[in-house]
Amino acid sequence: MKKCDVIWTDTAKKDLNDIIEYIAQDTIEIAIQKYEKIKGITRQLVLFPDQGRIIPELLKHNITKYKELIISPWRLIYKVDNNIVYIMAVIDGRRNIEDILLQRLLR
Repeated sequence: MKKCDVIWTDTAKKDLNDIIEYIAQDTIEIAIQKYEKIKGITRQLVLFPDQGRIIPELLKHNITKYKELIISPWRLIYKVDNNIVYIMAVIDGRRNIEDILLQRLLR
């Protein structure tokens, strides 16, 4: 089994930072727990990059190269290319994911 590198895009880093800062306004300890949980799950992608599912909202548009892992209430969006896992976004699953992703993909 070949290991993959995991790279966070600037957009995904900003998403995660915004989430943690928002949670930290209430409780720093919970913010740290959420950060550790999200980062821990992304470390699993080193060995299991195909564990996520194709994003249903993008599949409707025949876009299949992006996958997601659900870390409730967030959706971690990533793609795999040449044994590199690119973390593309961490988005609140209660928002309109289709609009957000299409907007970002069309930039």
